[in-house]
Amino acid sequence: MIIFPIIIVLSLVFWVYYKVAILKSDDGLTQAYFNAKSRVCLGSFIFFFAINQYIFYQTKLALLIGVVLLLFGVIHVYTGMKEVGHYRREWQRLNA
Repeated sequence: MIIFPIIIVLSLVFWVYYKVAILKSDDGLTQAYFNAKSRVCLGSFIFFFAINQYIFYQTKLALLIGVVLLLFGVIHVYTGMKEVGHYRREWQRLNA
């Protein structure tokens, strides 16, 4: 399963990209928007990492840890997507 390591690396790269973009931006709204996008990338990293670890080890302990990490990943992706939508609408409202 080569697809999971590729997704894991890409989500980690995008997480670092958005964290660096936060440092380069001076606008608070843009920083919050990039932080929300980085949260989505971190959540996808955690989610796919959990799936990959369970597929690799296939033990009860890996299943338990994988379920916990899956929950954390889903929570991060869900809250991040809500924040991205909110900040995108705010940016469109202010720059319309």
